Amino acid sequence: MRVALAEDGALFRQGLVMLLEAAGHEVVAVVPGGDELVAALANDPVDVALLDIRMPPEPDGGLVTAERLRAAHPDMGLLFLSHYAESHYLVRILEIGTEKVGYRLKEKVGSVEVLSDTLSRIADGEIVIEPVLAKRLVERPRNDRKDVVATLSDRERDVLRLMAEGRSNGGIASELYVSGKAVEKHIASIFDKLGLHGDASVHHRRVLAVLTYLRSQRGEN
Repeated sequence: MRVALAEDGALFRQGLVMLLEAAGHEVVAVVPGGDELVAALANDPVDVALLDIRMPPEPDGGLVTAERLRAAHPDMGLLFLSHYAESHYLVRILEIGTEKVGYRLKEKVGSVEVLSDTLSRIADGEIVIEPVLAKRLVERPRNDRKDVVATLSDRERDVLRLMAEGRSNGGIASELYVSGKAVEKHIASIFDKLGLHGDASVHHRRVLAVLTYLRSQRGEN
């Protein structure tokens, strides 16, 4: 696919270009900051843009740049890269969009296979969240404050974690060694307990389930 990269760290930028080209992707633009990326893609959008979250314009230029790119090119995929798995970053990312987006740690995309899989899932319309962050989102609360996810069972938290990673129902079933029907039942229960009702095709309840939990936790982190 056609990709573009904005990353202010020269060494990581060069390594990422090598990985992308080794995977057979066409790297259309390689720039150190957000303003340059927006300019480069103004009349030549790509399939997926890769953005460092902490880059010019400071402090979180990747997020600001992504908002501009999503407004100008709604169908363009966005992959955010960072050294840090932070829930407040994920909240911002999900506010930018709940389709064709990804948030991965830089240290975890250091192979052709992982990077290509992530890009392919984003291009196909999925949301891809770093597994370590997805797991953290649904762990048991560390204090006694009533939590929006506290009513979920252990298995429902497992399902929500895998949903947060962008897994399909079939992928969740395979990971947990349960039937597809069981997964559907757990997801329906999660939606009910989180108060997410309505047409899933309109409200994208899978993402809303994760976002509801994230927003409930912002005061703790």
